[in-house]
Amino acid sequence: MTQPTRWLDRIDSPRDLREVPEDALPVLAREVRQRLLECVSRTGGHLASSLGAVELTIAVHRVFDAPRDRIVWDTGHQAYVHKLFTGRREQLSTLRQHGGLSGFLRREESVYDVFGAGHAGTAVSAALGASEGIRLREGEERVIAILGDAALTAGITFEGLNQAGLLGKNLIVVLNDNRMSISENVGALNSFMSRKLTSASFRRFKEEGKQFLRGVPAIGDDLLHWARRMEDSVKALFSPGMLFEALGFKYVGPLPGHEVEPLVETFENLKRMQGPILVHVLTQKGKGYPPAEEDPRAYHGVSAFDIGSGRSTAPKPAAPGYTEVFSRAMIKLGRTDPRLVGITAAMPSGTGLDRFAEEFPGRYYDVGIAEQHAVTFSAGLATEGFRPVAAIYSTFLQRAYDQIVHDVCIQDLPVTFAIDRAGLVGADGATHQGLFDIAYLRTLPHIVLMAPKDENELQHMLKTAVDCGHPAAVRFPRGAGPGAALDENLRALEIGKAELLRDGADAALVAYGVMVQPALEAASILEAEGISAAVVNARFAKPLDAGLITALARRTRRIVTLEEHSRMGGFGSAVLEALSERGVEGVETKVLGIGDAFIDHGPTPHFHERFGLRPAQIAETVRGMISGSRVPDERAQGDTADRLP
Repeated sequence: MTQPTRWLDRIDSPRDLREVPEDALPVLAREVRQRLLECVSRTGGHLASSLGAVELTIAVHRVFDAPRDRIVWDTGHQAYVHKLFTGRREQLSTLRQHGGLSGFLRREESVYDVFGAGHAGTAVSAALGASEGIRLREGEERVIAILGDAALTAGITFEGLNQAGLLGKNLIVVLNDNRMSISENVGALNSFMSRKLTSASFRRFKEEGKQFLRGVPAIGDDLLHWARRMEDSVKALFSPGMLFEALGFKYVGPLPGHEVEPLVETFENLKRMQGPILVHVLTQKGKGYPPAEEDPRAYHGVSAFDIGSGRSTAPKPAAPGYTEVFSRAMIKLGRTDPRLVGITAAMPSGTGLDRFAEEFPGRYYDVGIAEQHAVTFSAGLATEGFRPVAAIYSTFLQRAYDQIVHDVCIQDLPVTFAIDRAGLVGADGATHQGLFDIAYLRTLPHIVLMAPKDENELQHMLKTAVDCGHPAAVRFPRGAGPGAALDENLRALEIGKAELLRDGADAALVAYGVMVQPALEAASILEAEGISAAVVNARFAKPLDAGLITALARRTRRIVTLEEHSRMGGFGSAVLEALSERGVEGVETKVLGIGDAFIDHGPTPHFHERFGLRPAQIAETVRGMISGSRVPDERAQGDTADRLP
């Protein structure tokens, strides 16, 4: 059999990585970066962070014995190299594709993925829990948490650090600092100092020195105190480690993150040390690929691109995306309403608020990965007469549920939640699908919930939310809309008023948000067959236009609700509750939405097909209700066409 010509081709596990000669590691790093570029340029993904973590990943897997030793990553943005070294080299080309590798960490995918992570900030808490579990069963495995991508702005990270320092047990936390906030010369000095401070000879010398000083009559304790003060002063002068020392950690660093040898040397020394340790590693986001080095923000998460030019090869949508329309509407409202304030939780470009920030820098705040703080901060602004708009992805807003309840809704404060990426999000998978926001918000008193049928309605709903004087949320999907013309002047909609787009006598399709267009297409299919179906653009999930819906129910005797959201507790549930409360009898109902499952990464049309949300399937559902037949597939599970009493 021909021997592989590349070092990377010989690595099927971390054990193989440890067999690579030390002088070949820089070559391996170059091969890894080339492989990342080849794969991510075809599939898209989080590129810049993984490019910056190549040498760090090599060092960690070379020193520690995974999966026996537990390596816990903070999200998967920096862990593509980890996937390469843990038996998934050949599958990396399937990254974020349906049936392929996840773009994040998943326990189901590999024994090396110790803790599933799609949201930032979880690594320290999860690693500390694993470490304590190992201690309780008297194990000896080491646990290493690797933070990155601004995880230190997440409150949960400091909660974990606080307890870890208090417990004082074995835990190694690696801070992958790719912001380059410390100058290069200081980093080099600290790299040298950190390696020496962690070496066995230095630790032995320090212990012997303590014993010697204690043996000096009368002044030994004073000398020892002076020596400790001198060491702390030197570290305070040259490093930011005093913060972590105050939390009970031994601080090591900063270390150069793109030199494998000193990283390996340091980690080898740390293996023999006890207690909580924080290792500060300086890396460059996008390292090794000039376009990503020059603009790491643009290459944080990318679509398919040409490696040579760095230009995207993904097809450009004919219509502007919902996020872009939201951004324009925010700027338009900001020019006429000085009370408007934009808040994001570390997603300025992802939410479109970066453009608002350019025009209104004094009315824009990026609070970091701190959704809880973002919501309560918005509530505080609202108490002073402002109209804050917190633009947060559906999946991330879940992290601030308590603040939405206590700090916004109980106090009935006029905070607007612009819920981007609501519904299916495709390649980002289970941790990022926005399938629960209707359910977790609609039970709250005072809040107004909206979803637009198109881009034009989105901008009017934003004004409606800002002007209504109560907590309000507008959910809208990822990507482009149907291409509706945008009105120049924004107007507030009537709260709780739905829109009857077409009337019908045989059934009513009551659609919320992005499902309005498929409902209209389904009605056209049915019309060609002689079946008359009404189509309602619900607009509001709360307050619901119960009057219109119940009138249609009594007349057509068949109601089908449609939503790109979990069927349980969502918009359809609200419609069923309204019919029940109003005593509507003898109406056949069908709730179409996403089933009781976490949805993996894959194309949105695939999941629409799976759950019966394509126009032809919607028409089939209505046809089946009229004929009395049932659809015997997955989408009907737990969701039969019931009759209200």
